Amino acid sequence: MPIIKAEELDSWKGKEVGVSDWFEASQDRINKFADCTEDHQFIHVDEEKAKNTPFGGTIAHGLLTLSLMPAMSYGCTLGLEGAVMGINYGYDKVRFLNPVRAGSKVRARHVLVDAVEKQPGRWLMTYDVTVEIDGIETPALIARSLAMIVVG
Repeated sequence: MPIIKAEELDSWKGKEVGVSDWFEASQDRINKFADCTEDHQFIHVDEEKAKNTPFGGTIAHGLLTLSLMPAMSYGCTLGLEGAVMGINYGYDKVRFLNPVRAGSKVRARHVLVDAVEKQPGRWLMTYDVTVEIDGIETPALIARSLAMIVVG
């Protein structure tokens, strides 16, 4: 992750900042997410029944893929010199474009859209994030990610 001065932020706008490592959407991870969220729809957890769907097997919850985004941002977004913490501020325009089949791998690409100092020492960073599926052209999801960086 590049650590930069706030004065350098404008030069990063519109540029890809980083690409995460691959994360596997294993059936075990999907099952644990189903338990955590109490969303046990068969398309996620019943491998036999899911074989008879257009997907040919189980798929990850869209929200599971979205929930991996904080992990997929570590080391892939800009760090500000003097930052004491970053806070997940939310997501805009989340769209699930392609299901993630169990056993697939996903990763995220981050492009800085904007950086605004909302209060002294509090920078709202906006990224366009594309979550790719290994070997598949259409991404799993796209979202606008918001993070508040606190500089101390």
